Amino acid sequence: MLSPMRLKEKVIIVTGSTQGIGEAIARRAVREGARVMVHGLERELGEKVVADLGDATRLHIEDLADPACPEHLVEKTVDAFGRLDCIVNNAAWVARSDIATTDADYFDRVMAINARAPLLLIRAGLAQLSTHRGCVLNIGSVNAWSGEASLLAYSMSKGGLMTMTRNLGDVLHVEHGVRVNQVNPGWVLTENESKMQIEMGNPEDWYKRVPKYFAPAGTLIMPDDIATAAIYWMGDESRPVSGTVLELAQAPVLGRNPSKDIFGGQ
Repeated sequence: MLSPMRLKEKVIIVTGSTQGIGEAIARRAVREGARVMVHGLERELGEKVVADLGDATRLHIEDLADPACPEHLVEKTVDAFGRLDCIVNNAAWVARSDIATTDADYFDRVMAINARAPLLLIRAGLAQLSTHRGCVLNIGSVNAWSGEASLLAYSMSKGGLMTMTRNLGDVLHVEHGVRVNQVNPGWVLTENESKMQIEMGNPEDWYKRVPKYFAPAGTLIMPDDIATAAIYWMGDESRPVSGTVLELAQAPVLGRNPSKDIFGGQ
């Protein structure tokens, strides 16, 4: 029989958890019995999350583009909770660019946040994860497979993350007992996605007018939907599985990822 609290006493780092998918994962993890290090850049938002969730959480504000950030996150987590069982690499810079706008500095920052930081965080936490037979869950994107025209650097970073998941999912499971898996969400209605669509010139109620071709369910995927799925991968129920990448989308990914500029925004 499954425990009613599927993450009881586990200690989890969730990057990018002051809002969006990361916040939803952090909140759900606490409800399932975990203690969570909330991380992000938005101090005010993070303080609200921690205030809501109480003593089961701590907050660390630091930019993952800084290569020292992963070490700090692990140190702060172990100092606060005494151990580390799981890392959720959720934070990402959803940066719009194409071949004309992706210069070296832009590309390097996208890769530093979206691909290098997850690698460095796993490396920093590996001793703890190995000791406790822990796990890593990477939050990718269906854009890892090819990407949209206006998400070149972002899509490349998610492709790199997916390759890292399969590589480390094999090696770390065999050598350290640490499993590494990934979910690739489709189109998710986060605060930042809504803001970006409006900035592109789309109406404020754009998410209510998404054609059925993009949202057969009648609504976009919500952050809580991703959080619900994440619990399985963070918990002991998934212990035999490693190196798996799972799409969480409303339609088949390969061969079906047209532009989402559906309202004529710039």
